[in-house]
Amino acid sequence: MTPDTTSKNNQIGALCAIGSVVCFSFNDMGIKFLSGGYALHQVIFLRSLVGLAIFLAVVMPFSGGLSVMRTRRLKAHLMRGCFVVFANMSLFLGLAAMPLADAIAVFFVSPLLITIMSVFILGETVGPRRWMAIAVGLIGVLIIVRPGTSAFQLASLLPALAALLYGSMHMMTRKIRDTESAATMVFYILIVFLIASGLFGLLLGHGRFEADTHPSLSFLLRAWSPVSARDAWIITLLSVTGIAGSLLVSQAYRLSEAAFAAPFEYVSMPLAIMWGITVFGTWPTWNAWAGIMLILGSGLFMLWRETIAGRPTPRPGRRG
Repeated sequence: MTPDTTSKNNQIGALCAIGSVVCFSFNDMGIKFLSGGYALHQVIFLRSLVGLAIFLAVVMPFSGGLSVMRTRRLKAHLMRGCFVVFANMSLFLGLAAMPLADAIAVFFVSPLLITIMSVFILGETVGPRRWMAIAVGLIGVLIIVRPGTSAFQLASLLPALAALLYGSMHMMTRKIRDTESAATMVFYILIVFLIASGLFGLLLGHGRFEADTHPSLSFLLRAWSPVSARDAWIITLLSVTGIAGSLLVSQAYRLSEAAFAAPFEYVSMPLAIMWGITVFGTWPTWNAWAGIMLILGSGLFMLWRETIAGRPTPRPGRRG
C-alpha cells in the first residue's frame, strides 16, 4: 500500500469514526430521553426489531445477501453478543440516573480496562508509564463517582461495568475479525439483542416488580406500555443510528490505522456535554470536569503509548 493510499484510507477512516461517534451519541441521548417513560428492555427490543428490519432490507442486499448469516463461529458471535447486550444495558441504566457527560466519561475508561485485560488474557506486557496512565484514569473515575460521600450512588458504577464488558467484547472481536465481516457481526448482535430483551420483557415486562425509588431500577423494572407516535419516531432513529454507528466504526478500523482512528472516538465527550446542556439542562460540576480531563488525558496517552510501542491500539470501545 502506497503512502498516498494509506493517507487517503486514514482520512476516510477518521470520517467514519466521527460519523459513528455522532450516531452513538444520538443513541445515548435518545435512550436517556426515553428512560423516564418506558422499560429498558422494551426500548431495546423495539430498537432491535426495527434495526433488524432495516438491516435485512438495506444492509444485507449490499453485503453478500444470505451469506451474511453463514458463520463457523456461532458460539463466538453469541458470546460477543451477550457482552454487548449487557454492556448496553449497564450503560443505559447508568444514563437513567446520571448526567449524560458523567456517564460517558466513566465509560471511557474502557481503553484502560482493555489494557489491563490484555495483560491477564493475552499475556501482553505493560510498562510503568502505561500503568501510571491507568492509575490516573481510575482516579478520574473516583473523582466523578465520589465513593464514600453522600453524592455517591451505585448507579455511577454501571458505566464502568459497561466499559469492562465492552472490553471483553473487544477481546472477542480480535479473535474473530479475520474470518467474520462487519455485517455478520452486526447481524448476530441484533439477534442476541432481540432474544435477550424479549426474555427480559417476559420476566419483568408485567411491571409487578416496578420500584419508583431509583431511576435505574424504575427503568429496568417498569412495565411495557404503548408507544406514542413521537417516541416511535425516536426509537426508529435509535435503530438507524445504532446500525449506522456499528457499520461506520467497523469500517473506520478496517480502512485506517487504529492509532489514527481511535482518538476521533473521543469526540463523544463534547457531544455528551452538549446534549446534557441543551436537552437535559445539566452542566458538569467541577469534580466532573476534573474527572473528565483525567480520564480523557489518560486514554489519549494510552493510545499514544500503544502507537509508539507498535501494539494494537485499544479502542475507546463502542457497540460495533
